[in-house]
Amino acid sequence: MKTVRQELGYKEKSGQFTKFGQWYADRVQDAQYRNAPWCDMFLAWAADKAGVTDYVGEFAWTPSHAAWFIQQGAWSRKPEPGALVFYDWSGGKSYKGIDHVGVVERVEGKKIHTIEANVDRVWLKRKTRETDKVVGYGLPRVVKANADKLAEIRATERPFDPGPRVENGRGSPLDVLGTPPALLAAMVLVTIVLSLRVTGRRRGVHRRFTWPWRKPPVDPQPGRRSPLPPANPFSEQAGQGDKPGAREKVLLREKPQPRDPAQPREPDQPREPASPRAVAVPEQPRPARTRVPAGSARTAAGRPTPKRRKPYEED
Repeated sequence: MKTVRQELGYKEKSGQFTKFGQWYADRVQDAQYRNAPWCDMFLAWAADKAGVTDYVGEFAWTPSHAAWFIQQGAWSRKPEPGALVFYDWSGGKSYKGIDHVGVVERVEGKKIHTIEANVDRVWLKRKTRETDKVVGYGLPRVVKANADKLAEIRATERPFDPGPRVENGRGSPLDVLGTPPALLAAMVLVTIVLSLRVTGRRRGVHRRFTWPWRKPPVDPQPGRRSPLPPANPFSEQAGQGDKPGAREKVLLREKPQPRDPAQPREPDQPREPASPRAVAVPEQPRPARTRVPAGSARTAAGRPTPKRRKPYEED
């Protein structure tokens, strides 16, 4: 109210220009409000100067201002100092027909004392009015109370903020498995195993990954021969490998049995003659050869020597 009282006696300039309209036009970036009716723009300017815009509102059109109070739950039919009073000069009681707005300075009986702008078309002055033209009152006090209550409710709805967590410095070794590096390493290992299996199938060879605990046992003495050959799994003694003396029984059964003298003896098969052993024979000296002249009729042995035939001779 102090800011409102300081502006009493203000008069609009020519062309309906006011500093309040200029301020509102700059506020909303619309020049048409410089010469518009300024009763509600004056209240918006005063609320901004006093820092209570959140509770008074900021409007230039009075029906919208009254509707805002209704939405805030701050609408009343009873006047009180500091309330905004809305008029309908036709006597209507709907907020849609509101024509003018002012602020209540005090209440005396059935009359209200107000400060209004754009009164008598040019002035900002005090007025004393009856309530028959009043549509209702907007209560900034109630808007502020609702806002404070809402802020309190929101503050209680915040989750409990626990204190700082104290680390005891002890942890389980399994905690490492849940860390990002461990998960990444597991994904890489799985990818490598799957790629090896897929590569083997594409080449037509099925590669099996041999786990360390499935490898065949390694003989500590590779050069040593086993004293007994491995048992035949299909023989009758396959299930007796673990019994003592079973191996000796098998060997005894495989030995040849003595021949019964009552049975006739099969004729012996003829044996192949043994190859005579090589006997060393002393080497005899070779006789000396004698040269026989060519063309002789007979050799030293008395045999005729055939005459050589030349290729160009005829028979």
